[in-house]
Amino acid sequence: MNMLSPKKTKFRKQFKGRIHGNAKGSYSLNYGSFGLKALQPERITSRQIESARKAITRHLKRAGKMWIRIFPDVPVSKKPAEVRMGKGKGANEFWACRVKPGRIMFEVDGVNVNEARKALSLAAAKLPVKSKFIERNI
Repeated sequence: MNMLSPKKTKFRKQFKGRIHGNAKGSYSLNYGSFGLKALQPERITSRQIESARKAITRHLKRAGKMWIRIFPDVPVSKKPAEVRMGKGKGANEFWACRVKPGRIMFEVDGVNVNEARKALSLAAAKLPVKSKFIERNI
């Protein structure tokens, strides 16, 4: 299973940070006719992105085209269970993507509206954010 992660980063570990405000970019459809828009701020892991991608491709049965508009570039570290405080920061456990409200996460094109809605709702079930199906106004 080849999950998304950066090839190389400037620093090995990052601070946790907080996710404030709304999406600064990527809030409108750029590629497809239908999309899945985040309504909450949340960290989405590379595993969640991968399972959503699988759900979409399985439902569409290779018809149409899909774009993933988010990339997990934040390393999340974790310390083992039952380890005492101190002794430094834990090892990187997984990669995540900080998603702000309004961000388009997935786009689909080349299928009818019902197929797209179903595929993206299956994907939304795999993600930790409340999301909304959007379509391009023609």
